[in-house]
Formats: sequence, structure tokens, C-alpha cells
Amino acid sequence: MIHCVIPDDYQYATREFNFLNSNAQIQTQSLGDLTTDPETDEALASADVLLLIRERTLIDEAFLERTPKLRLISQTGKISRNIDLDACAKRGISVVDGFGDPIAPAEWAWLLIMAARRQFVAAVNGMAQGQWQTNIGRSMASQTLGILGFGKTGKQMLRYATAFDMKVQIWGSERAQDEARSLGLSVPDSREQFFASSDIVTVHQRLVPETDQNIRFEDLSAMHADAVFCNTSRAELVEEDALVRALNLGKPGWAAIDVYEQEPIYDVLHPLLKLPNVLCSPHMGYVETNSYNLYLQTAFNNIVTFFDLTAKPDN
Repeated sequence: MIHCVIPDDYQYATREFNFLNSNAQIQTQSLGDLTTDPETDEALASADVLLLIRERTLIDEAFLERTPKLRLISQTGKISRNIDLDACAKRGISVVDGFGDPIAPAEWAWLLIMAARRQFVAAVNGMAQGQWQTNIGRSMASQTLGILGFGKTGKQMLRYATAFDMKVQIWGSERAQDEARSLGLSVPDSREQFFASSDIVTVHQRLVPETDQNIRFEDLSAMHADAVFCNTSRAELVEEDALVRALNLGKPGWAAIDVYEQEPIYDVLHPLLKLPNVLCSPHMGYVETNSYNLYLQTAFNNIVTFFDLTAKPDN
């Protein structure tokens, strides 16, 4: 029997996906937050496989000391730097990855942008406290959406922006800029112009060495006082403390954030949670039923293939 452990399943959502228990040769066990789940140590000690939910779980030397039987890590989505590949290779642990879909993260980014632009949460909270029409927001039509990164999710954001009659401009790698130009889209003359002329900047870059902390304080402070900065990709794309510094200076005027350097966050005194002009969500971009189904099915199939457990017809 192969013991497959799914760590850091905060909502124990994977227990609802029956296909994870569809192979009689695989015993699947879901754990909550590894720092609090009482079954963590025993489960990790007997795990043959880890099925990781995105980058929630840090796999380093210290972690691998707790998994002496581990043979395989099956990552949902692409392999990222949460996994120390050298440490895994040294222990003979294989690592495989999968793929996802841009719909759920793009929808969440759009939800955050709309909520920040119209100040939705403040209006709802005000009404719950017996207040009526306490604020006023802005519509999306005719505003300029700056899309930083032009991969699958960035292209999905373009479709939403078009439906909302927005102006769109693109920035990112040379590949992103060239592709945008080939599609007849606006590409500013400079990075500074991109940030300064966007009413909303939404980030959809992959975290690679070239993009690590590429969004600087100078970029953010170039945005105007009524602009919104939205990051649903990776917190590490932004220079450390740059966003808080810029927001405290009033440029940009608003932020909508779904990703953080250290997750999960339980500290209600986190700097971003203390700012009245920031809308924070707990990394929910990919946390959606169809998205989970695709991620988990692919990762589970990779486990079945790795151990050659595919059912074979009787002769």
C-alpha cells in the first residue's frame, strides 16, 4: 500500500474529491496546517508520496528529515522554489509537476479589483453597522488597466477588461511586449510610463530569478493617488516593504492583495491588514472547485503513472 499524504489542506477540501481514493493501492490522507494538525508527525514519517497543494508547503532539508520513506513529490501546478530540488535529488526523491487553468485566478483578481474600485467591502460593512451609503467608488469603463505579465492569466484579464470597455496596456518581458504589439495592444514607451498611466495595475508574472522583487518602490510610487495595485501572483515579485511604504505615502491610493511572503497569515496586526486602503484575501485565487479538480486530478494521475498503477486489462 502506497501512503499518499496531502499536507497543508487548510479546509480539508481534498476529502471531497473521491478520485483521490479511487485506486486500491493508494491510501490518501489529508492534513490541515502542518503546524497545528496533530497527525502531522506520524503521517509524514510513513509517507511514500506527498501531493502538494501549490506552494503552500516548504520542502527543504529540515522537512525531508521528517519523511524517511518519501519517494515522490507530486506538485499541483508547476514546480516552484518551495521545493529544494537538490535536497530531493540527494535523497533519491523524484519530483513531478502538473498544470492549471487561468480562469479561477483571473476571476479572483477581477473580483478584488472591482471590490477595491467600488469600495465594496466598506459599503457592506457599513450597512452591517447600521450605516447607509458611506462611500463612493469608481466604475471600470474607460479606465486604463495595466497588465504586468502577459501569459494565460494576463490574457484572460484582457478579455474581462475588453468586456468592461476598459483601455488596456501591457508590460513585462520582451516576449510579453512583442506579443502584445503583434496583437495591436498598447505597450508604453517605458516601465515608468506604464505604472504612471495605469488606473489599475494587475500583476500576472511567474516568479523566476528575473522577476524576483522586480516591482520596486519607484514603480509603485509612480502610480497616481487614485490608482489600484492588485497582486494575485506572488508576493516575492514585489520588493520587500515597497508596497507598504508606497501606500503610506498615498501612491498608489489602493491595493488589493491575495499573496504574501509568509503564508498562512494568522496575525491580525500584519502591516497590510492594518492599512484602511488595502483589501486583503487569504490566497484564494486558485481555491475553487473546478481549479482544484484539475490540479488534483493531474497530480494524482502522475502518482499512478510513477508507480505504474494503471489498471491493466485481464488476458
